[in-house]
Amino acid sequence: MPLDVTTLFIVATCVTALLGLFLLALWLQDRSVRALGWWAGAYIIGGTAVALWLLGPRISAEISDTLAPALLFVCCGMIWTGARNFHGRRAVPLIATAGTLIWLAAGAAIDLHARDDLRVVLSSLIIATYAMMTAIELKRERRNPRKARGRAYALAALHGALFLSPIVTMHFIPDDPPGLSQGTFALFALLTLLYVVGTAFIVVVMAKEQSVLVHKTASMTDPLTGLFNRRGYDEAAQRLMDRQIRGGEAITILMFDLDHFKSINDRFGHDAGDAALRVFAATVNRNMRAGDIVGRLGGEEFSAILPGGLEAAMVVAERVRAAFEKAGNVIAGRAMAATVSIGAFSGPAALHELTELRAKADAALYRAKQEGRNRVVGEAEIPGGAGTIVATSAPSGATSPAARPRRVAAG
Repeated sequence: MPLDVTTLFIVATCVTALLGLFLLALWLQDRSVRALGWWAGAYIIGGTAVALWLLGPRISAEISDTLAPALLFVCCGMIWTGARNFHGRRAVPLIATAGTLIWLAAGAAIDLHARDDLRVVLSSLIIATYAMMTAIELKRERRNPRKARGRAYALAALHGALFLSPIVTMHFIPDDPPGLSQGTFALFALLTLLYVVGTAFIVVVMAKEQSVLVHKTASMTDPLTGLFNRRGYDEAAQRLMDRQIRGGEAITILMFDLDHFKSINDRFGHDAGDAALRVFAATVNRNMRAGDIVGRLGGEEFSAILPGGLEAAMVVAERVRAAFEKAGNVIAGRAMAATVSIGAFSGPAALHELTELRAKADAALYRAKQEGRNRVVGEAEIPGGAGTIVATSAPSGATSPAARPRRVAAG
């Protein structure tokens, strides 16, 4: 049974317009996902384009052969722009409208109304290009879950390839122009319908997943510093602990405490104290390694968990201490001379609970405070339970009873 082109395009028009209105309603409910606005507009314009293609011959051949495809290519450019916007990349109007400009330029140079074959080839190439560009945008994004990213990429790439099928059909049916026109456009209409429905489904799923991710991130983030809050830090730290346990490797906990923070609040006010916390958060973020996890536990107390042993952790901790000593000298235009004390504890991940490691790092932090502040005191467990090794890092010229690594016997 042959596919009726008119029926398929009527269905495509209705479905596309309804999906556009549906996406518009979603965007009006949650305008934080601005890409939904782009996609809603694209679907509404796409539905209009198909309607004009159907009604055009009754009004003007110019409408069906020139204006309707031009609007369809605007729709494709907006879908691509929405994909970029969804992942935080800026719109590129010239590229988004390039398909329409190429179509209009070709129409001015060639009588496309009399050349079904050229219309099919050019339309297929433009739409397939935008579909593949959308797929590339989705594949480039690494922050979304791999499953969602792969699903969206696969759909866009598949339809980018399928939109080239009318060209293949023309190649194998070169001697039947009427059959070519009806059969090819029927296939084109069916592919368009499947594409818009499938893409809308993926768009809604992606928007929902991003909304969930945003709310989850907000619930696990400290609003003042942008670091993990206690809940987020504990969850991320436990995942790192589990990974180190599976690998039979060591783990190190760092505890940070801003020196004389109460005095900063008393002398300069709580706004200045908040500014000091933000400066420290930015400093620690810049100086930690990619695989390290840091969070704010409350007040002026921060913690970090690092894969590996004490030696590498002491390097990181000293880098943070030295950087904040410099950054904290003047904050918000006030000479605060803010510094930080750091305690570290390292041991085999499989032999310790997270709370136990944190308590021992906290004890090392207490020693750093006792020994003069603005320094790092670290302790590492010796394999076999023979005791611990203690190391201290302090500013140049500072004195400390633990200026060099020393071994402390167990018991």
